[in-house]
Amino acid sequence: MSGLDEATKAVFRYRRPEPWCWEVVVKAVCSGTHAGWEADHAVPQAGGAVAADADLIAESLGRRSAYTDELLAFALAGMGDLRALPVLRRLAAANQSPYDRPHARILATLPAAELLPVVLPVLRQEPERYHSSTALLELLALWGPAASPAVAEVIRHLGTAHTYDALRVLGRIGAPAVGAADRLAAYATGRVTPAHPYRRRAAWAHWKVTGDPTLALDVCGAAVRSGTASHGLPFLADLGPLAAVHTTPVRRLMESPGAWTRTYAAYAYWRITGDPEPAVPVLLAQVDPAWEGSPAMPVRQAVHHLGEIGAPAAPAAPLLRGILAREERLSQPFAGVRILADRAYVRTLTAALEGING
Repeated sequence: MSGLDEATKAVFRYRRPEPWCWEVVVKAVCSGTHAGWEADHAVPQAGGAVAADADLIAESLGRRSAYTDELLAFALAGMGDLRALPVLRRLAAANQSPYDRPHARILATLPAAELLPVVLPVLRQEPERYHSSTALLELLALWGPAASPAVAEVIRHLGTAHTYDALRVLGRIGAPAVGAADRLAAYATGRVTPAHPYRRRAAWAHWKVTGDPTLALDVCGAAVRSGTASHGLPFLADLGPLAAVHTTPVRRLMESPGAWTRTYAAYAYWRITGDPEPAVPVLLAQVDPAWEGSPAMPVRQAVHHLGEIGAPAAPAAPLLRGILAREERLSQPFAGVRILADRAYVRTLTAALEGING
């Protein structure tokens, strides 16, 4: 096995590989030689793990192929390094904007004020390009209120294949998107077809932009009472004590046979009532120490919610510390996003322990 092969396998498999491993992988990609699929996909996901090589990465831009430039620009973006911007501008000008959600999550590390001028022209030109628009809307949602200059462009995506994502972005932006309130109400009340599955998201977004919870309480509460509980619970959780009228059905759903529904219900119950006692055991039961990243299990969400609860979730701390200490990464996510997914899980575990420890 060559040194590059060994290094590449190590950075994909281990959370804390030997420092030389990342150095070898970065140098191979920067050289423009055929480093291999794994190395090419590792470097953009690396984030701070390649901070020591940031100057080498930046100096290599423009010296190799456009493909290599793209890989290296995403590596810089994942560190929040603004030296990625010239390449990202060129990609946008060539209609080669990020095309999937993982790319958007890497770019979200960059300041919105710096990258929005790159993103806005693409959103104006391409509301029907599914992959590009999906990724860019994901990016705006991650930025939240900082994406407020994009409200007009986001509204243009209502009524397209990207409606659900556009609703999420408008809700995340909040009050600066109040101009969309009437359209959000139309989706929430079913005046726009197809109403499903947008009604709950639209009602939640209406609350976030207007500050009036009436529509969200009605639509999301009805979902919880109707048996489509998991689709309404996250929004009731966000409403918190405002959703007190729905406490009883939420409490009942903590015994649902579905793991996702139990997790959402436990979190919503705590957010609504402030009572952690029944919620913590339900959430803790979802934290499988052997979890390998399967999206069928709400492990990361349960960890996040335990961290939000804080000190009353102290019984979870030893388990979370043990998971965080594991050497091997999650193995179930597709290799092209495995490092990214594992880094996100590590951040969630770390933040949860900080929340529990106060």
